[in-house]
Amino acid sequence: MTPAGNAVQRFAADLDALLPPGERLGVAVSGGPDSLALLLLAAAARPGLIEAATVDHGLRRESRAEAQMVASVCATLGVPHTILPADWTEPPTANIQAGARTMRYRLLADWAKGRGIPALATAHHADDQAETLLMRLARGAGVRGLGGILAKRKLTEQVALVRPLLGWRKSELIAIVENAGLDAVDDPSNRDPKHDRSRIRQALEQFEWADPARLAASASALRDADEALDWALAPLITARIRQDEDALIVEPFALPRELKRRLLAAAFAELAAPAPRGPELMRALSALENGETVTLGGLKLEGGETWRLSLAPPRRG
Repeated sequence: MTPAGNAVQRFAADLDALLPPGERLGVAVSGGPDSLALLLLAAAARPGLIEAATVDHGLRRESRAEAQMVASVCATLGVPHTILPADWTEPPTANIQAGARTMRYRLLADWAKGRGIPALATAHHADDQAETLLMRLARGAGVRGLGGILAKRKLTEQVALVRPLLGWRKSELIAIVENAGLDAVDDPSNRDPKHDRSRIRQALEQFEWADPARLAASASALRDADEALDWALAPLITARIRQDEDALIVEPFALPRELKRRLLAAAFAELAAPAPRGPELMRALSALENGETVTLGGLKLEGGETWRLSLAPPRRG
């Protein structure tokens, strides 16, 4: 079952860039081709340091058998494996994929924390990155959203979420699983056109010009741009935001609009106010630039050459 040596070396380098060599790694394995390839590569790259878990969402009749299939593969590889049954109060009937994702990450985070595992890997790859870019582009996302899937982020304070396959194509992962002689799970919901991602996936398959690898490269470039903007913002937070009794004064003059937007978001954070959604923040920014006064997230925002942010007065009964 061991993948070819060059694939293992490539994966090991990708993983080492996200997680120090010698660290233990948890792997989320659904039984699909992507996660099975991740399991095979991880087990070969860090023998004895891998544990796997499969979430049984209980939303399809086949889910338990699929989880047991993963357990069997893990037993062959010598990788400890745990099945995590979903503990629904009520299974979701609307927005099922989002509900399942929330459940999955919660269970996996608790499992990794309980096992003392510092990082959890998922099998998101370049094709997923391309789909995410197009989905967010269709929703009018800005630079941060178009940066797509992060290679590493905090899942909890104790557990990092890593995605070492973002530079890999789905076809490469399928080939690894087929060469290992494994039959991967086929989840029909991945082709259901009522889901946005499924429709985007089908469109990518139809249009040859929409190369997932190039789209994923664009997402990576946008992520780099987002990091550069955050780097440029850091000194501005100190220089352009000051305390004025119970309020904050923001000095936005001569800044590019994207830095104004980020400075406004930083002021919300300084006041421990809920982070506004993107469209709401943009509407507030436009109002402030026009010298208007608006309320958002429990704050009163007064525009003009400088902006003043303070707690909004309570509404009259």
